[in-house]
Amino acid sequence: MRFIVLPDRPSGPAVAALAAAAPAPLLRHPSGRPWILGDRDLALGEIRHTVLGDRAAVLLGPSTATVRGLSHVLARAHAPRDVAAAARAFGGCFHLVVSMNRRTWVQGSLSSARQVFHARVGEVVVASDRPDPLVRALGATVRDELLAARLIAPWPPWPLSEASLWHGVESLPTGTALEIGPDGRGRVVRRWDPPEPHLPLPEAAALVREALCDGVRARVRGAGVVSADLSGGMDSTSLCFLAAEHADRLVTSRMEAHDPADEDRVWAERAAGMLPGEHLVFRRGTTPTWFSGLLDHVDDLEEPFAWIRTRAALRATTRQIAECGSRVHLTGHGGDELFLSKPVHLHELARRRPLAAVRHLRAHRALYRWRTGPLLRGLRENASFADWLAASADRLTTQAHTLAAAPAFTWGLGGLMPPWATRDAVEAARTTLREAAGRAVPLSPGRSQHSLIQEVRECGAAMRHTSRVTGMAWEAPYVDDRVVEAVLSLRHRDRVDLTRYKPVLSEALRGLVPAPFLGRTTKSEYSAEAYRALRRNRADLLSLFEDSRLARRGLVDLDALRRALTVPPPTALAFVPLVSTVACEVWARSIQVPAGGVRTRGGEHA
Repeated sequence: MRFIVLPDRPSGPAVAALAAAAPAPLLRHPSGRPWILGDRDLALGEIRHTVLGDRAAVLLGPSTATVRGLSHVLARAHAPRDVAAAARAFGGCFHLVVSMNRRTWVQGSLSSARQVFHARVGEVVVASDRPDPLVRALGATVRDELLAARLIAPWPPWPLSEASLWHGVESLPTGTALEIGPDGRGRVVRRWDPPEPHLPLPEAAALVREALCDGVRARVRGAGVVSADLSGGMDSTSLCFLAAEHADRLVTSRMEAHDPADEDRVWAERAAGMLPGEHLVFRRGTTPTWFSGLLDHVDDLEEPFAWIRTRAALRATTRQIAECGSRVHLTGHGGDELFLSKPVHLHELARRRPLAAVRHLRAHRALYRWRTGPLLRGLRENASFADWLAASADRLTTQAHTLAAAPAFTWGLGGLMPPWATRDAVEAARTTLREAAGRAVPLSPGRSQHSLIQEVRECGAAMRHTSRVTGMAWEAPYVDDRVVEAVLSLRHRDRVDLTRYKPVLSEALRGLVPAPFLGRTTKSEYSAEAYRALRRNRADLLSLFEDSRLARRGLVDLDALRRALTVPPPTALAFVPLVSTVACEVWARSIQVPAGGVRTRGGEHA
C-alpha cells in the first residue's frame, strides 16, 4: 500500500480499524480530519499540495506542476471537476485528490499507471491506489469467474482486462473519477472523453514533443541518479537522449539477448557511445531466463502479473541498477502501442476517406500478404462493440492460426482460452464476456481509438505492477495523459503511412534525438529465448502445477497442461497461453484465500 483516501466525515469502527493499520496521515482535510494515509516515501519529491481555506488539492506522482500553479488552479475552481480539468495541462503521471465543500475527488491516469480502487468500508466509500488495504478491510474473496477470464490469452478484452478480481472492490474505469459526498457515498463520474482524430501530422507531433519532454523532465529533474532502458529500439533510445538533457547522472541498462543475431545490440552500443553516464549491460547468461523464480513467494493481492515470464530478471537487474543510486527507472514501453501503424486504423480510414484508404490498403496487403477474401470481409464488417464482445465469447476456443490469418480490423484482440482450460473455465469466461457485452460502452466510439486506449491501459497496469515487484518506480512517459491525448488527436490518414516507421514519434523528436535512431525500421524478436527458457525451467514449471491452485478451483486440466509443458510447442505463439496460465497460477498461490478471509502480509487472516 502507498496511500488511502478517506472522506471528510467522522469515521466509523471499520474505517477506524483500517486507519489504525495504515501509516499516520500524510495530509488532513481542511476540516482537520484524516484525509490521505500513506507511506512516508511519498513525501520525497512526489507531492504537490496546497490548501486555500476550506479546500485543498494534492498531486501524488511526478508532474511539472508547482505548488504555486496548483494553488492558482484551486483558487479559480468552483468544484472539484474544475481542478481536474485544469490539471490536464500538467505534464507527468499522477493521482489527483481534491477536498472541497466536504466532497472528496480522486482520479488516476488514463493509462492506469496511476489507478484508483475503491470499496464501501462500513458506512463510507474509501479509495486507494492499491486494492490490498480494501481487500483486507473487507475480508474479500476472489471472483472465480474473473480469474477464469484472466486465462484468456494474450489478455481478456476490455473491460474484463482491468476489472478487480475481488468481491466488493472496484477499479475506476478509463476517463472517470471517484467523487465521495459528505454522506460518505461514492459515485463514479466521467471526467474525460477521447478527442476527435483531426490534427495533421505536424500539429499532433508538436503536441507529442511538448508532452513527452515535460513528462521526462517531471521525472528526471531533482531526482539525482536516473536509470533508463537502452534496448536499442527507437522508443527506449529516444527516451535516453531526452533524459540525458536533464538528469544529474544517467545510468542506462540493457539485457543482452540470447540470439547472437539480435540487431538491437548494434543500435544500443551506437547510442551508448553518444550518451553520457554509465551504461550497464547484463550479458547473456548472467540474468535469470524467462520463467525463472516462479516458485519464489511474492505477496500480491492485485492481479496476475502480465510480465511473469521475466519477473526474476526484472528483480535481479533492478537490484543492480539501484546499487548505482537510481530510484526512478524510465522505460520505452508504450511506444509501440501509440506509434505503430495497425490494421484497425485502415478500417476507420476506409469509412472516413475511402479513396485515400485504397493506396494504404494495397501497401499493407502486399507487406502482410493478406488474402483478398478475408481483407474484404474485414472491411465490410461493422459490428458494434457490444456485438463484437459477445462474439468474442463464442470464439474463445478457436484455433489461434485461424484468427491470425485475417487482418485485425476489429475492436481489439478477442483472445483465446488455453487448450488446457477446463470446460467449466471456458463457460465461466464466456458467461462473463456476454454479461459485459450487455452493459459495456467502448472506450471510444471509434474502434481504432478504443483499441489504442485498451493497449495503453495494459501498459500502465504493467508499469505499476513492475514497480511493486521490483521495489523501484518504473515510469513510462509515453503513456502520460498528455502524450496519449496528442496521439489520439492525429487524423487517421497520417497514422497508416508505411513509408515511415512511427512517423509521429520521429517527427516529434526531430532535432532532439540523432536522426539515425529515428529512422530505424526494424525490431528484434525473441522466440529463441522462449524455447531456451522452457527447456531450462521445465522442472520448475511442472513443480509449480503439482498442487495447482487453478486446478483446485476447477479451471485447468492438469494432464493437458503437463503434456504441453513436456512437448516443445510447434510455434512461439504457443507460449502466449502458457504465460497467462503461469501468471494466474503464481497469483493464486500468493493470495491463499481461506473461507474466512484473505491472508495478510503478516500471515494472519482478515
